[in-house]
Amino acid sequence: MQFTRRDFLGLTVTGSAIYGLGSTAPRFLAHAAERAGEQDRVLVVIQLSGGNDGLNTVIPFRHDVYRKSRPQLALAADRVLKIDDELGFHPELTGLARLLEAGELAIVQGVGYPNPNRSHFESMDIWHTCQRKTDQRLDGWLGRAIDRLQHEPSSDAIALHLGEKKQPFALTSQHWRVPSVRSLEQFRLQGNQETQAQTIKQLVESKRSNSSDLLDFVQSSTATAVDVSQRFDQIGKSYQPKAEYPESALGQKLKTVAQLIDAGLSTRIYYVEVDGFDTHAQQAPAHESLLREVGNALAAFTTDMGGQGQGDRVLSVCFSEFGRRVQENASSGTDHGTAGPMILAGAKVKAGLIGEHPSLTDLEQGDLKFHTDFRQVYAGILEQWLECESPSILGGEFEPVSLIDG
Repeated sequence: MQFTRRDFLGLTVTGSAIYGLGSTAPRFLAHAAERAGEQDRVLVVIQLSGGNDGLNTVIPFRHDVYRKSRPQLALAADRVLKIDDELGFHPELTGLARLLEAGELAIVQGVGYPNPNRSHFESMDIWHTCQRKTDQRLDGWLGRAIDRLQHEPSSDAIALHLGEKKQPFALTSQHWRVPSVRSLEQFRLQGNQETQAQTIKQLVESKRSNSSDLLDFVQSSTATAVDVSQRFDQIGKSYQPKAEYPESALGQKLKTVAQLIDAGLSTRIYYVEVDGFDTHAQQAPAHESLLREVGNALAAFTTDMGGQGQGDRVLSVCFSEFGRRVQENASSGTDHGTAGPMILAGAKVKAGLIGEHPSLTDLEQGDLKFHTDFRQVYAGILEQWLECESPSILGGEFEPVSLIDG
């Protein structure tokens, strides 16, 4: 039987599977139980790719300008899930409404940055790096945080990316590599022990024309490959969710994150993505589906973490590279805009609305004016949650938004 690099990649991780630059291969799951008693706080980042329409997420339902600007897309006041007398959630965000009622949701309004860029790639890079294109981009904001949190090789990865796409640049560190995985199944070696042993033996003895972090990892430590597979198998058998997760892609990713947290990994940062928010045409049905996916998945995850006794140490944050324009377009959609809301969930958040909703009449080139720099939110997360000093990570002094209650 022949086993190729592709065969093994199909059974394990995709992307950057080695942990420390210039270090031996990581056994980032094999000894998780040793760290189970530690209570370091965990950050879960949910990237809403494409530019989420904040005006139809947190809706200013009483404003005439909102209704007049969006004859096709405006949500009627009797449909929204009211937050207060002026604002309400999209009707598909029942999950977020439940979290808000439970005191486990914060909405930071009017988030953006000066001189906004309306390119998906450039704006996302700005959010990932806290730098403009003219600056030298060597690492991401979370990568710089990782460098402060991680001082020496550990048995567990300090950060983990779950997804099939290229790893977000936000996680790029100058000193550590962050593993990317598609699912728990990716780590499980298939077949009986004899087949597993033969697979690993042939991989270790094979000669490769192209170097690979993953194969370096396997060839330098065959025992680690087996340990990783066995550890994931144990996780799958022992975890009992305390909430019902939706079958959506995000729901299953967050369920995987919950399994890993419940298993006692000392990983501090998890990163997942949801695509599809670039709603230029026929926005209503697509946006409804996306918001339902995000709201239900985040509510299940937050509830599950509370039920697992992990609620006080897990914070989730949702962001998008920009919002949408106030005026709908001729295709019953919305075009690239600027400011929008950020959503944070967890038992320790300062629940409710943070900051004022941007004015619908005082616009800049048809777009909402931001009043909270996204780096102020990052500063709050870094200093109040991850306990890192923020200026060196963010490239300057930014007044932290007060996000954490206690």
